[in-house]
Amino acid sequence: MERYKRQIQLPQIGETGQQKLKYAKILVVGAGGLGCTILPYLTAAGIESIGIIDGDTIEKSNLQRQILYTEKTVSLPKVAVAKAQLEALNSNVNFKVYNYYLSGENALEIFKNYDIIVDATDSIKTRYLINDACILTNKPFVYGSIYRFEGQVSVFNYKNGPTYRCLFKNDKAKTTNCEDAGVLGTTVGFVGMLQANEVMKMLLETGNILSGKMLVYNTLTNAQNCFNFNKIETNSIDEAFFNSEYNTHKIEAACLSAAISEKSIFIDVRELHETPKIELPNSLQIPLSVLENELENLDKNQSYAVFCQSGKRSLEAIKILKEHHFQNVKNIEGGVISIQKKQVK
Repeated sequence: MERYKRQIQLPQIGETGQQKLKYAKILVVGAGGLGCTILPYLTAAGIESIGIIDGDTIEKSNLQRQILYTEKTVSLPKVAVAKAQLEALNSNVNFKVYNYYLSGENALEIFKNYDIIVDATDSIKTRYLINDACILTNKPFVYGSIYRFEGQVSVFNYKNGPTYRCLFKNDKAKTTNCEDAGVLGTTVGFVGMLQANEVMKMLLETGNILSGKMLVYNTLTNAQNCFNFNKIETNSIDEAFFNSEYNTHKIEAACLSAAISEKSIFIDVRELHETPKIELPNSLQIPLSVLENELENLDKNQSYAVFCQSGKRSLEAIKILKEHHFQNVKNIEGGVISIQKKQVK
């Protein structure tokens, strides 16, 4: 009571509202800039259980906006450092961390354990995955996106309301991430705060939820717009669709020897300048940025094993290959980072 008395004093919360927070379970997908803003406020508010999923490690360029991390934590797993920082903030919260990326193989199993799913990624492919997994598990999805000084926030699949696919029908769209477009840390913080606020309103059952509404805010000009959109008929999202869309048939790095013996062709989708170089038999280097242009040179009947630096871009490459009817394709989970840790015999 002493810890949370300032929010309990609010008539919209009170002791009843605090009890709702106490028993809530929230999953945050991504521990980057948005996640680093969302997580501390949900932790401080007294959410009972918080899950964090991200397979990335901390880089120096993250420190400009990912405020849970410090110079001493560079190269460490994001989820492990985030958990330690958040536990120091509120030891009453139970944290569950998943030190790998969200995928078709794990999304449904993870989502069923939580009440609300929060998108803190910068990947359009992952947002479709989150959306479709939320539909199958009947979970609301809090969306946040940033392009330079502009942020967007909405809530999808809330009480059978409009979904991400109702607003963004084209899952082939190209987007620019923060690494390529640039971003100001305060813009990230602003959008993350709005997302955390939507989570709190849903849990407390108060206020106007951004369901069927998209809030767009420009932090450079202070221009704000909120427009409505409706639920529309989309392709049926069932388990058969989900499995065909997202099941990437992953390979663990420890099992590379089996792929070699099966004479799979390895495709490195990193850019040509990226290091370290990985020597594997029957290997090709085709950067993700040009993969679609090179497909005509590949045999669709061949078995392929795809990898990148950490496993994120290879998932996108798998999706492209499947869209062009390549059937026998597998993703090397963890990419070069995992391959380096294993001795391929």
